[in-house]
Amino acid sequence: MSTPTDITSNVLLLEQTNQLKGLYSIIRNKNTHRSDFVFYSDRIIRLLVERGLDQLPVKQADITTPLDVTYSGVEFLGKICGVSIVRAGESMEQGLRDCCRSVRIGKILIQRDEETALPKLFYEKLPEDIEDRYVFLLDPMLATGGSAILATEVLISRGVKPERIFFLNLLAAPEGIKAYHDKFPEIKIITGGIDPKLDEKKRIDPGLGDFGDRYYCI
Repeated sequence: MSTPTDITSNVLLLEQTNQLKGLYSIIRNKNTHRSDFVFYSDRIIRLLVERGLDQLPVKQADITTPLDVTYSGVEFLGKICGVSIVRAGESMEQGLRDCCRSVRIGKILIQRDEETALPKLFYEKLPEDIEDRYVFLLDPMLATGGSAILATEVLISRGVKPERIFFLNLLAAPEGIKAYHDKFPEIKIITGGIDPKLDEKKRIDPGLGDFGDRYYCI
């Protein structure tokens, strides 16, 4: 995975360790069986969620250990929820649930309009109190940024403050990052990899193929 030199401070790239590179080598391989693709993708998703949780504000909280000793710790401020961009984003929901018990999950369905070729909102189901929550927006691939931009506009229209949104994805292209941050410069993108470019068909290059197809189809 290459790392562009113009990454902004609001793009948080997972540390490119040998372990992470190994996981991406597996899911990028076109010959990887679906069960392995799902397993190793889930491992990366868990890392993304953990990095996202690191961004949440905390306050000091003193607790008493079983030895009756005071420990100066912290506790999170505020509630969170996940919002997946259907369908591929739903693959990331379990990773969030594994880290946050009983977390609320919303869904946004966006598809390309056949006449305009632009993303169009078809369905949304979000927690009623979403404006009071920190939101993890979930979509594995950030290519052109069109769907993510529309989904974020939906969240903001529901009262979510941009600084409370964290956009999690496994793989991003520089074009998508730029388009997204041109609209929402204050929103943090948390990604596991940044590839060099989009190809002529607007696919992330070298990428890993259609994530949703590979994750859900046998």
